[in-house]
Amino acid sequence: MSETPAWSLMNLKCDTLSYITTLAAQTNVMESSMKPTAKQGQYLAFIYYYTKLNRQPPARSDMQWYFKTSPPTVHNMVVTLCDRGFISREPGRARTIKLLVDRDAFPDLE
Repeated sequence: MSETPAWSLMNLKCDTLSYITTLAAQTNVMESSMKPTAKQGQYLAFIYYYTKLNRQPPARSDMQWYFKTSPPTVHNMVVTLCDRGFISREPGRARTIKLLVDRDAFPDLE
């Protein structure tokens, strides 16, 4: 059996440390980008509480009424929340929104 030269092991350690440092930095960036904005947090809180109180997810018209916005605004927010992985939904079917994040991932409803 041939032994691995010491300089090769040192390079491996340096490469591994560099990789771990890079991965940690990317994870911090990912974690901060995974946080909802203030407005997204309010929509998530509304979905959470509405579902809890009514035992079914809200319709878009419920969100439109609560946030006093237009249908396209609510639609864009639902699509954004879905794209960012905060909710799931079945396009074309009513009341299919499901939260994919824990309750502590968003603020209380204001």
